[in-house]
Amino acid sequence: MHTATVSAKGWVVIPKSIREKHGLKKGSRVQVLDYGQIVAIVPLPADPIEALHGMFEDGPSLTKELLAERERERAREDRTGD
Repeated sequence: MHTATVSAKGWVVIPKSIREKHGLKKGSRVQVLDYGQIVAIVPLPADPIEALHGMFEDGPSLTKELLAERERERAREDRTGD
């Protein structure tokens, strides 16, 4: 466990081992989140699109579900004559 001290300017030094583990370098962007009694520093990816690529790869196909829903709508319209 690491501890840090907040400076008069509000600066906090992230320990070297944690910076190395998360690839934080000069100019890296982080998000500071307030969870009530907890403050979290979350590294932001340099390329958010690339970081999210493949995120839903193992999930259900939303395209297949959309096409199936449209087919059901067409069938329902054909039955009602609208």
